[in-house]
Amino acid sequence: MSEPTIESILQEKRSFQPPQEFSQKAHIKSLEDYQQLYDQAKANPQKFWADLAQQELHWFQKWDTVMDWQPPFAKWFVGGKINISYNCLDRHLITWRRNKAALIWEGEPGDSRTLTYAQLHREVCQMANVFKQLGVQKGDRVGIYMPMIPEAAIAMLACARIGAAHTVIFGGFSAEALKDRLVDAAAKLVVTADGGWRKEAIVPLKEQVDKSLANNGAPTVENVLVVERTKQGIQMEPGRDHWWHDLQTGASADCPAEPMDAEDMLFILYTSGTTGKPKGVVHTTAGYNLYTHMTLKWAFDIQDTDVYWCTADVGWITGHSYIVYGPLSNGATTLMYEGAPRASNPGCFWDVVEKYGVNIFYTAPTAIRAFIKMGEEHPKARNLSSLRLLGTVGEPINPEAWMWYHRVIGGERCPIVDTWWQTETGGFMITPLPGATPTKPGSATRPFPGIIAEVVDLEGNPVADNQGGYLVVKHPWPGMLRTVYGNPERFRRTYWEHIPPKDGQYLYFAGDGARKDEDGYFWVMGRVDDVINVAGHRLGTMEVESALVSHAAVAEAAVVGKPDEVKGEEVCAFVTLEGSYSASEELKKELKQHVVKEIGAIARPGEIRFTEAMPKTRSGKIMRRLLRNLASGQEIAGDTSTLEDRSVLDKLRGGS
Repeated sequence: MSEPTIESILQEKRSFQPPQEFSQKAHIKSLEDYQQLYDQAKANPQKFWADLAQQELHWFQKWDTVMDWQPPFAKWFVGGKINISYNCLDRHLITWRRNKAALIWEGEPGDSRTLTYAQLHREVCQMANVFKQLGVQKGDRVGIYMPMIPEAAIAMLACARIGAAHTVIFGGFSAEALKDRLVDAAAKLVVTADGGWRKEAIVPLKEQVDKSLANNGAPTVENVLVVERTKQGIQMEPGRDHWWHDLQTGASADCPAEPMDAEDMLFILYTSGTTGKPKGVVHTTAGYNLYTHMTLKWAFDIQDTDVYWCTADVGWITGHSYIVYGPLSNGATTLMYEGAPRASNPGCFWDVVEKYGVNIFYTAPTAIRAFIKMGEEHPKARNLSSLRLLGTVGEPINPEAWMWYHRVIGGERCPIVDTWWQTETGGFMITPLPGATPTKPGSATRPFPGIIAEVVDLEGNPVADNQGGYLVVKHPWPGMLRTVYGNPERFRRTYWEHIPPKDGQYLYFAGDGARKDEDGYFWVMGRVDDVINVAGHRLGTMEVESALVSHAAVAEAAVVGKPDEVKGEEVCAFVTLEGSYSASEELKKELKQHVVKEIGAIARPGEIRFTEAMPKTRSGKIMRRLLRNLASGQEIAGDTSTLEDRSVLDKLRGGS
């Protein structure tokens, strides 16, 4: 792992104050309020988190010890008894929220459902009893391989209710990837659907499950529970396969929530896109419940009147924390959408915002750049006046994409919450608090109260302002992963050994490069392997991408390093053009010169390849690893199971 010494090459000076009207009504109303919370948490983190746990959650039994830290293994609220399904459902039933919309669902073909807290509670209890009927007990693991339908959230909450750990496997994974995860988790039950809608096509989920289980592929799986969604013909194996609706009929709606130890495992979530064995990130019950609850409450300023929409898939951590657990724990109305923008319906997201009066909208930078390419006419043709807050997640956002989001979607009135976090962290780590934090396009701003983040060198020493380095977290937090499932040594090696302990303090290394500016704002530059070494100068790919996207002709850019005998590496840029521009050698020269102008000659792309589309995961992230293979002329290597459109790779192989 090479050490980044990235110079500050993004001279972003724009700053946006929280709107006064927003701040007056917000949970955290000023920068002074934020600073007070941050200082309290830093001075006494255990008291800070314990006070919030007492105020914000329901406990069957209070804890004995707030935190037990045996580096690098943490336990929170030791001795406490709690159930996250109870906190997401039951406690709201004794308030006016009983008949409030808990989950609004919009299906891809246009069907829809709204479940109140009382209705969602009833269905969760019924399925918890069905799971018991199928032999699932406390401590067992349940695989969930589902489309974006309410039953996915119901299955998660039903698992949590009876103390079974779920492992949600993204519905875009192949049968082989599914099998690997079911085997690693030793899942007892698989919950799936006959299929799911993906744009105009049906994803044959049950067929993939059958392939993964063929020839005793996942020997611990005893039963498969199938939701009827797309109604195409499927094979049902007698004795093993059961229809969800058949078993739900007549199932009791009385299922008391199991009191769980604070550190009982809530779920395993496998990180995707890696080579080799999938890595099962383990999250436990109480700390995760508290952390998702507080981060959503403060960072998205969730109010009882809000309709909140996170566009992620429940197969990712964003869906776990900020579609299901965080919103429902807060008693919010959370929206789930099965569809996705595409050529035949480019304005579908804005239709949903308008139809339901969405107030808070949370999506990925790659989606925002796709919206830019589709054109302003689509959002401008809809009434988006209900929006009061926007969020971004998944990767650093280019400043120009941030500005477009602010202007076109937010009408220059909505604060933008740019969140940095990971599967492993459980929830937001660096984020604005929208009523308190002035924002800068492209910066995730400051750490959430209770998070002690720093940018350091390989020895763990803090680097100077605006100097690139490694992003680390210095103190345990309640939402952190506890281990890698079945492999504590891999947990230690992956997250705690890249950078040695400093002054006896263990440093969690996130895998990302970052810089911190003179205002204490963090600028995340992406994975450290997304740093290009050009003749000894290390350039963050995000910063070169930002320069390219700031040119009027560029809708989206992805930059990777290409081996070069002289320089070590040179910059190779893949560029998607705005609709009115055409690929040409002249434009290539213009774009190269534009990067020189924005950053300097050292960042001049050695090669620019125009492409109609980028290779992306089904959740919208560009698979830069594949672009690196293409740029260097190598065969495509590693897991491509999340790739949305394989034809994109074939078109890119020829370059342009």
